[in-house]
Amino acid sequence: DGRGPVNPKGLQYYNNLINELINNGIEPHVTLHNYDLPQALEDEYEGWLSRDVIKDFTNYADVCFREFGDRVKYWTTVNEPNIFAIGSYDQAITPPQRCSPPFCVIESTKGNSTFEPYLVVHHVLLAHSSAVRLYRRKYR
Repeated sequence: DGRGPVNPKGLQYYNNLINELINNGIEPHVTLHNYDLPQALEDEYEGWLSRDVIKDFTNYADVCFREFGDRVKYWTTVNEPNIFAIGSYDQAITPPQRCSPPFCVIESTKGNSTFEPYLVVHHVLLAHSSAVRLYRRKYR
């Protein structure tokens, strides 16, 4: 549901992946968000359209830093935040596929292309800064 206990199988998968990379001489670079958000958070408060996502993203980053930070030195908080906002909230190319005419590449019945992409990028930047602040204070 995007909160609560962390899936131990998921942690094991990523621990194995990170270990395998290191064992093969590859330095892991981890991206925390790449166009994916738990559907439960999208359903509950419309995901990146809500400031609530900042706290949830920071909690998620905390889990990743704690579980993998002993082996990961390089972190990217959000991959292509501008492309994510345009594709998801301006043109409806990627989920949650929100847009308003005439901007839609894919037909959508929800969204406001003149406002939502900017609000999303604002929340992405706040979530990024919150995660960076957490990392610097707790894990560096």
